[in-house]
Amino acid sequence: MPLFITTGCYTTTSAKGMIDSPSNREKAARGIMEAAGGKLHSFYVTTGETDWMAITEFDDGADLVPALLVVSASGAVSNVKTVRAYTGAEFKAAQEKAGKIASSYRPPAK
Repeated sequence: MPLFITTGCYTTTSAKGMIDSPSNREKAARGIMEAAGGKLHSFYVTTGETDWMAITEFDDGADLVPALLVVSASGAVSNVKTVRAYTGAEFKAAQEKAGKIASSYRPPAK
């Protein structure tokens, strides 16, 4: 199944809520991902431009969207971004396919 890496930031309201009443955000992330039909592989609190990162697995990327809508609509997070992640084996297969179809493409004239 496809893997996805999602990152985002906590809002100031969330930060205040986590200070006032600490909670396991990985557990919360796992619950919403499973409710949407996916699997949470890992969840990390991060430093830098984003505050958290989740690695998830879904049959279809469209199944991840409802979970992200629910979390975003709650006002708990902002700046949510998702990318599709490929394993080394998946990328090798893509390279092999590229080699087979390369002769089908002609770049613009120089």
